[in-house]
Amino acid sequence: MSLIERRAVDLVALLKRGEIKPHDLLDALEARIERVNPQVNALPTLCFDRARAHADTLLARPMAQRGLLAGLPVAIKDLTEVQGVRCTQGSTIYADHISTQSDVLIDGLEAQGGICYAKSNTPEFGAGANTFNEVFGATLNPWNTALSAAGSSGGAAVALATGMAWAAHGSDFGGSLRNPASFCGIVGFRPSPGRVKRTPDGKLDDLLNVQGPMARSVADCALLLDAMCGDDSRDPLSMPAPRTSFLTAAQSGWRPKRVAWSATLGITPVDPEIAAITRRAAQALAESGVEVVEAHPDLSEAHACFQTLRAYTFASTKASLLRTHRSQLKPELIWNIEKGLALTAEELIRAETQRMTLIQRMLAFFSDYDLLLTPATIVPPYPVTERYVSECAGTRFSNYIEWLAIAYAISVVACPAMSLPCGFTGAGLPVGLQIVAPPHGDARVFAAAGFIESVLNVDVQPIDPR
Repeated sequence: MSLIERRAVDLVALLKRGEIKPHDLLDALEARIERVNPQVNALPTLCFDRARAHADTLLARPMAQRGLLAGLPVAIKDLTEVQGVRCTQGSTIYADHISTQSDVLIDGLEAQGGICYAKSNTPEFGAGANTFNEVFGATLNPWNTALSAAGSSGGAAVALATGMAWAAHGSDFGGSLRNPASFCGIVGFRPSPGRVKRTPDGKLDDLLNVQGPMARSVADCALLLDAMCGDDSRDPLSMPAPRTSFLTAAQSGWRPKRVAWSATLGITPVDPEIAAITRRAAQALAESGVEVVEAHPDLSEAHACFQTLRAYTFASTKASLLRTHRSQLKPELIWNIEKGLALTAEELIRAETQRMTLIQRMLAFFSDYDLLLTPATIVPPYPVTERYVSECAGTRFSNYIEWLAIAYAISVVACPAMSLPCGFTGAGLPVGLQIVAPPHGDARVFAAAGFIESVLNVDVQPIDPR
């Protein structure tokens, strides 16, 4: 088995035993990227010189001081600053920007032995679930390069699916980690707010936007989350690392007793084939002895709540760019920022009240169920030339993000959630199952996902673009 085909947990074990060096992994990645990336455009910015210099520094330390990752390369989304590396945020405004300091997240990852070697492509400022921008162009789905990889962590998902990464950083506001994971057939995890430290941007108390891990297996995803965890005074929301690692949880063999499954959460249409595939995954759990009930909490206010809070966040972080660089912003961003600037105090109060009501309902729901299962996305991958999904199952959406409701409703209620590969469409395209637990139930998601991964016999191997 080549290094590219190996799991991250196995590579870290080899690194810790001294059987391979970080440089061996970087060499393998560089060769793979040279061959594959031109076909999919997932990793537009490479920094192998910096990576090898970091590897040299790491190897000068005793093994016990090389961190959880011990020299494992990690791809970083191009919204996050890495000192000395180009960071465009997918915008022509920052096309030539070189970061002068790293994000808190990167400082922590590198302290744990992670090595940054590439930046993954993202839509402009992460807005929209189709990874394209005016700086680097579109990222293509490796299962069918005529199709979208979703977004906004599309470059990360494609890099993993094609063997150009073993572990990748992503971020998730309304599904930005989970949607590309589903479209590309890999694992993506949205943690509880505060679980992963980050440099605050605009809104200090932002509970919608989180950073998280992506990988090709549940265990690999858990390993990267362990390396991302830990509190930092520069992020007042950040939490200490848990006493028991997420990797331990993923490998625990824990079996949920009673789970709920819903195709729609009562708030969105869903493609019939997607509903059928995810339903079969839930049925496989039932056949393994888990009680599966078709049910969901009342999330009827999720649309209005999320749209208001999202607009407020964009106004908080991007209003100055609207004033100074309006011509360089895509129409969807302008709409979101202007919607936020037009909000009244009454509308913000209503949204916050709705969010508290929704969270209370979700907590009450989880008193009866260990987990909530849904499709991670409501459609299979769509043509990359379409900016977003405009309709599904006969329902036309009113804006460019409404089709993401099955993901963003979970963001609103501050729950951890994972997209786990659960099957393929008739056209051979991946489908993700969303696994949701109550707030701070991150370890429960990983424990359940490890079990579900074994029940569904999920084995994600790198593919060549097709």
